[in-house]
Amino acid sequence: MTGDRLIEVTHPDDPRIAEFRNIRERDLTGRENRFIAEGTVVLRLLAEAHAAGGDFVAEKVLLLRNRVAGLEEIIAAFPPDVPVFVAEASVLDGIVGFHLHRGVLALGRRKAETDIDAFLDRLPERALILTGCGVSNHDNVGSMFRNAAAFEADAVLLDETCCDPLYRKALRVSVGSVLTVPYCRQLSDVDLLTALAGRGFSIWSLSPHGEVDIRVVPPADRMALVVGTEGEGLPQKILSAFGSLRIPQAPGLDSLNVATASGIALFALASLIKRV
Repeated sequence: MTGDRLIEVTHPDDPRIAEFRNIRERDLTGRENRFIAEGTVVLRLLAEAHAAGGDFVAEKVLLLRNRVAGLEEIIAAFPPDVPVFVAEASVLDGIVGFHLHRGVLALGRRKAETDIDAFLDRLPERALILTGCGVSNHDNVGSMFRNAAAFEADAVLLDETCCDPLYRKALRVSVGSVLTVPYCRQLSDVDLLTALAGRGFSIWSLSPHGEVDIRVVPPADRMALVVGTEGEGLPQKILSAFGSLRIPQAPGLDSLNVATASGIALFALASLIKRV
């Protein structure tokens, strides 16, 4: 029964839940591939990933006591060796450093990241890839993963200057899609795109001033959509070296944000892949 595995926490300084303390100030990402998962949907996806033996495992769970009744099925999906801690609201708020109204947290760990060459070699013959260059905003990275999941992209590739998608906010904005869409975060922007080109990908960089209207992009077996940071966008060296496309929009507007633009473009390119 679920109740048999619950471990009561009565003080914020309990050393067993030290990783959850003051999570706004000390995000765990980058520390031995550990991260904080927040919310019911993300907790469920973490449990599924752990059970499937994929890239992610759970190390411990921390819940608001009054949330337990609605989470019994998810709790049961975690292996018995994953401890599940529970606390009252005042204790939980003292642990995390603010009022956590969701009351659902887990400490997860990503297994060692696959080498980029091995990662690319595993991609299917027909594939759609979303690639980010210099995207440092957590919300935008999370949205990119959510869009990739929605339009069935085969992977997300990030250059080494992008923020880690396992940051708590990026993971939350992605609604857990960071745990379900294969991804790799390595190399410089040019090296990453060169590696994709060498594996037969048609590379399309997205820009308000792109040369090709997205509605007339030719189909291909393998396609990579490249997006950059808001404001500056993609560097000219990328736009010049690879094909560039634009989403037609009303005159006078600067550009769409990364979340909206990548969603529209992925929808369009996904349709082309399916027609090949």
